[in-house]
Amino acid sequence: MMIAHLLQLDLHDCRLLDCGTGTGILAIAALKLGAREAVGYDIDEWSVDNARHNAVINRVDDRFRSLLGDAGQVIPALDGTFDVVTANINRNILLADMPLFVSRLVPGGHLLLSGFYRDDLPLLLDSARSHGLRLVSQTNDGDWQSCCLQR
Repeated sequence: MMIAHLLQLDLHDCRLLDCGTGTGILAIAALKLGAREAVGYDIDEWSVDNARHNAVINRVDDRFRSLLGDAGQVIPALDGTFDVVTANINRNILLADMPLFVSRLVPGGHLLLSGFYRDDLPLLLDSARSHGLRLVSQTNDGDWQSCCLQR
């Protein structure tokens, strides 16, 4: 679902932040779709190393950084802003970290969220609206939900 959202955006020359990068697949896909740079972070050291390895085998490692830590540690230490922020994490972390995500999102930028249930969408949209975001699109796969928001 997240890659489907990425395919709907013009990623040419954009900068992407992948929160909870896991394997790095979203950052790597964005780079393959024209993003200039991607930064990913995860709380799991294996995931950080695996994302770096996946960037190497996909030949995008020169434009990808994978960092260890949570949003509170990583996001405040980053330089600049991002055109796209992706977060495929659970509802509670999405809600808690949304102010940090938005703090690094350029005006007009997109925040892509997934990893939550359809029933959680109204709660996430309420939080998004309170942070100046509007819903662009949403999709679901069974009980799983994703959405694309814009600042």
